[in-house]
Amino acid sequence: MTSVTPEPISRRARPAKAPLSREAIVRAGLAILDRDGLDALTMRRVAKELDTGPASLYVYVANRDDLMAAMLDEALARVPLTSEGTWRERLHTLVAATVEAMSRHEGLAAVALGAIPTGANALLVIDRMLALLKEGGLDDVTAAWAVDLLHMYSAAAAAEQSAYNTKGGKEEVAVADADRHYAALPADRYPMITALRPALFAPGDRDTWALDVLLSGILQTPAR
Repeated sequence: MTSVTPEPISRRARPAKAPLSREAIVRAGLAILDRDGLDALTMRRVAKELDTGPASLYVYVANRDDLMAAMLDEALARVPLTSEGTWRERLHTLVAATVEAMSRHEGLAAVALGAIPTGANALLVIDRMLALLKEGGLDDVTAAWAVDLLHMYSAAAAAEQSAYNTKGGKEEVAVADADRHYAALPADRYPMITALRPALFAPGDRDTWALDVLLSGILQTPAR
């Protein structure tokens, strides 16, 4: 029986690769991050995902840090800029949506903690926050300082939530574990923790409370 050697496939017959772009690189980075985790996100791995060489990526992104910043800004595109409710209610909604968007992808909230927002979507969020703070009656400098504080709070809250997501657990489980640990502490060494343990682990909407504390303090403390 005569064997037939398959003819080589011409390169022209292969499906054309999608053109490389900053947007395509960001999408590939997010896919790797969500599928394989932060440690797997390297420029070499992104290049492999896009069927290209690592050097070709540097035409569009400066380095891994630049890529992470672009991925964070892409995540923030999910934040809706709602127009319903009082200025304070809208600010609560905006902050909650910002926290949720940043916490969806491992490691991105930490990027927000370490940089001044410059991405197009991040700037939309900041611009909206400033508009709401001005609507609340703040002077220009206090509004400017307040938006910085709210940005840091959002990033920190997102980093905490992302840590729970990454570990595959729930906040309720972590709280229950900590409660059991605190219950075993010696009262003579940690008298206040022991006495206030029920309050420390009492259920409640702490996120709303925390933001209300910040807003109330901001309203009562003009920048000097």
